[in-house]
Amino acid sequence: VILFTSGSEGKPKGVVHSHKSVLANIAQTLAILDFNPTDKFMMVLPMFHAFGFTGSLLPILNGIKILVFPSPLQYKVIPEVIYDKGCTVLFATSTFLSNYAKFAHPYDFYKLRFVVAGAEKLNEEVRKTYHEKFGIRILEGYGTTECAPVLSANTPMANRHGSVGQLLPGIAHKLEPIPGIADGGVLLVKGENVMLGYYTFEAPAVLAPPEDGWYNTGDVVEMDAEGFIFIKGRVKRFAKVAGEMVSLEVVEKIAHTAAPEHQHAASTQYDMQRGENIVLFTTDPALKREDLQIVAKNLGSPELAIARKIVQLEEIPLLGTGKTDYVTLKQMAEAA
Repeated sequence: VILFTSGSEGKPKGVVHSHKSVLANIAQTLAILDFNPTDKFMMVLPMFHAFGFTGSLLPILNGIKILVFPSPLQYKVIPEVIYDKGCTVLFATSTFLSNYAKFAHPYDFYKLRFVVAGAEKLNEEVRKTYHEKFGIRILEGYGTTECAPVLSANTPMANRHGSVGQLLPGIAHKLEPIPGIADGGVLLVKGENVMLGYYTFEAPAVLAPPEDGWYNTGDVVEMDAEGFIFIKGRVKRFAKVAGEMVSLEVVEKIAHTAAPEHQHAASTQYDMQRGENIVLFTTDPALKREDLQIVAKNLGSPELAIARKIVQLEEIPLLGTGKTDYVTLKQMAEAA
C-alpha cells in the first residue's frame, strides 16, 4: 500500500505500508475502542488520507457496516445522512466537525457513540459546541501517515483534556531533546504499524526505510506521568524570533481565543534583524494586534508569540484532506 503525505509542509512523500502494518494499526485501535457489529460507521474522509483509508478498512474487516460518503464538504447533507442512516461512529477533522455543527440539528447526532477527531488539532470551540449542542464528548487522537496512521487516542475511560491520549498498545517511544525548548522533545516511535519506508520526489524508485525502525514524527510533545501526550507543535512550526523559539501553534491559539468564530493560521517571513517575523492569516476582518496582545497577556503567553503582521483573507487555504496548506501560506507570508 502506498499512501502519500499531505504536503502541508513540503512536497508529498510516498509512504509504503505492508498489509501487516495496516492490520496491526487496526488491531491496536480495536484494543482501546469497543466498536461492535451493531455499529454503523459514517466515513467522510477520502481514501487517499491515511485516517480515511484505515478507518474504512477497520469496520469492513470486522463485520461492521460502513457508509462511505463521496465528499466531506457537504456540510448540510452529512448531518442529515448521519441521522437518516442511524450512524454511530464518525471519524473527521476539527475543520469538518466545525462545519457540520453549524448546520446540524441537535437531534441529528443522537445515535453517535464515538466521534473521533484527528489529522489536525481539535479546536476548543468545536469541542465545546459538540458537548453543549449534541451532548457528545469528542475523542481527540493523533497519528501520522507513516504510522498507518493512529499513534494515540483518548477513550471514554481514559480521557485527558488538551491531550491526544495515550499511545496505542505495542508502540515504543522515546523523546529527543531540542535546544531552546525546555520541556518535552521530538517524539520517535517504533512498532508493527510503522511504515516500510518512503518513496521521495527526488528518488521515486528508492525505498528509504526509517533508521533502525524508529520513525521521527517531527512533533514536539510532552508526556505526563500517566503517558498522556500533549503536542506542543511541529519542529518545523517553531519560529526563531530574536533568538527565541516560538511555537506557531501558540500564535494560532491566541488568535482562536481572540476570535473563536473565525479561522486563523500562522506562518513566518525572513527578517534580517530578528531572524523571522510571524505573520498571522485570519478570516476576521476586524482582528487587530491590540486584540492579540490582550489575549496573550491573559493566557500568559510571551510577547514574541504575538504576530507581527496580520493578513486578512476570505478563507484560509486548505488541502484536499482538510488540513491547512502551510506551503501556500509560507509563500504568501514571504510576499506580505
